[in-house]
Amino acid sequence: MTHPIIGIDLGTTNSEVAVIRNGTLEHIPVDGALLMPSVVGLDDDGNLLVGQAARNQYALHPERTIRSVKRRMGEDIKITLGWRQYTPQEISALILGRLKQAAEDHLGQAVHQAVITVPAYFSDAQRQATRDAGTLAGLDVVRIINEPTAAALARESGGDQRKTVLVYDLGGGTFDVSVVRLEKDVVEVLSSHGNNHLGGDDFDNLILEQLMNWLRTEKGVDPSLDAHAMARLVRAAETAKVRLSDAPHAQVREEYLLEDDDGPVHLDLELERQDYEAMIEPLVAETLSAVHTALEGAQLTVSDLDEVFLVGGATRTPLIQRHLEDMLGLQPRAEMDPELCVAIGAATQAAMIAGEKVNSLLLDVTPYTFGTSAIDTLNGEIYPHVFFPLIRKNTPIPVTKSEVFYTTHDYQEIVEVNVYQGEDRDALNNTQIGVYRIEGLSRVPSGNAIVTTFSLDLNGILHVSSVEKRTGKEVRITIDNATQRFEQDEMEAARSRLQALTAEDANGTGTHDGQQRRHVEAKALIEKAERLLGKAGAEDREDLVDAMETLRDALTSEDAAALEAAMATLSDLIFYLES
Repeated sequence: MTHPIIGIDLGTTNSEVAVIRNGTLEHIPVDGALLMPSVVGLDDDGNLLVGQAARNQYALHPERTIRSVKRRMGEDIKITLGWRQYTPQEISALILGRLKQAAEDHLGQAVHQAVITVPAYFSDAQRQATRDAGTLAGLDVVRIINEPTAAALARESGGDQRKTVLVYDLGGGTFDVSVVRLEKDVVEVLSSHGNNHLGGDDFDNLILEQLMNWLRTEKGVDPSLDAHAMARLVRAAETAKVRLSDAPHAQVREEYLLEDDDGPVHLDLELERQDYEAMIEPLVAETLSAVHTALEGAQLTVSDLDEVFLVGGATRTPLIQRHLEDMLGLQPRAEMDPELCVAIGAATQAAMIAGEKVNSLLLDVTPYTFGTSAIDTLNGEIYPHVFFPLIRKNTPIPVTKSEVFYTTHDYQEIVEVNVYQGEDRDALNNTQIGVYRIEGLSRVPSGNAIVTTFSLDLNGILHVSSVEKRTGKEVRITIDNATQRFEQDEMEAARSRLQALTAEDANGTGTHDGQQRRHVEAKALIEKAERLLGKAGAEDREDLVDAMETLRDALTSEDAAALEAAMATLSDLIFYLES
């Protein structure tokens, strides 16, 4: 393979990378494992940790470890890592960069291109953020495809027999369901539905809440006041969830979890699977409702389905498999590892683009309806914000649709075009994802024709244009939710931040010696605490002031042990106030 294109499953909990080389699928290991935890952190010396090493330190140092960043993609936020702040795109870029490095080590050559998967229900802003993360990692993202679609690609085609399958994808942080038709070498997505904020992490949180309640009632302690105890409980909850997939009960033991007036506090609790299933039942019911929505979108019924595919680690939960079988009358297929099949599908799509001989053709759909607003009648009255869909949900992509609209006033020189995502007839009840103006229109009577065109590309990214028919005057935009998408200068600044971070990792302490590094980090902690003062309650404010003064004294004294202790105290307090 002259120019390899890799396939990447960028997951909430774990990420994977694969490639098809000379017709052979190759899963690429990262640090000896096919699944790499999607976790980023800094060690005691400020060196960068990505993957298993970062996950291992989470229980001890949650204040400098980031997990589940995928849930924040597309948000206009900054995440603190050590003494600096980063966007979700930058943190994801570190994960993608580690996968890229593993692929290059495995293939023995540079890798510049990738296909990356995203949840089918990811918004345009989330898709753009994923593409930006790839760019920051040094990858040309040649295609973004939906995770359920990738999973369908990973399965065999329907041969000469047409099959209609339901792909149920429940990962760590997101849920998708797609109805897919397999026939010969064609994979055609008929409909998709989902929830970007529902996944295995939510199952973990329910177990976590039970562990916390047990400690409060049985031991009289509140673990939420201790950041390190909470990090250990998060890991314990995740481990218990995995055990309950294969066993009727799970013993949760965490010794020396906390300290109280009577000494060390230990956690020792047995969780029953039936109790766990009762906790998650409402969340599972929500996914089953989405299954019905997807079937309606495909204009099919349960009886039209031939098979059910399971994708994502959370689908190992027996309750999910039982409910799907009861509802659909089909036993879900799970012979392929549900956590690896998405990466296989991404590699399959990458191989097609690279010119490898692959016996599949992908036809995907949009999970959203896109349109604009105009003056029309709504509920019997003239209303200025009536929603006019141009691209309907579950339309095959790529797709281009145009519609003509007319000015409403004589000599109207400006038209504002609002772009919405949603299904409601009232545009204001949908999500506005873009807006632009056409100015300098012809001074003519009302009825001046403006042709608006929506184009949705293979990556699910929307391009919109409007043209004054009379003159050809045109305005074009790519819907990128500008608050989340990096402009060129922001991209360069982000690259510089990441290069500094990775350079420090490569050089140990980089341009700072260990003492200087800790001083910088300590001052950053004080600045962060000062920003929290206005939001904290009276008691918490007093604790913050005391902790800051202690840290300032430690900085002045040059006592390394006192500095470490003071930093740990203030960091724990900040973590508590922000969580």
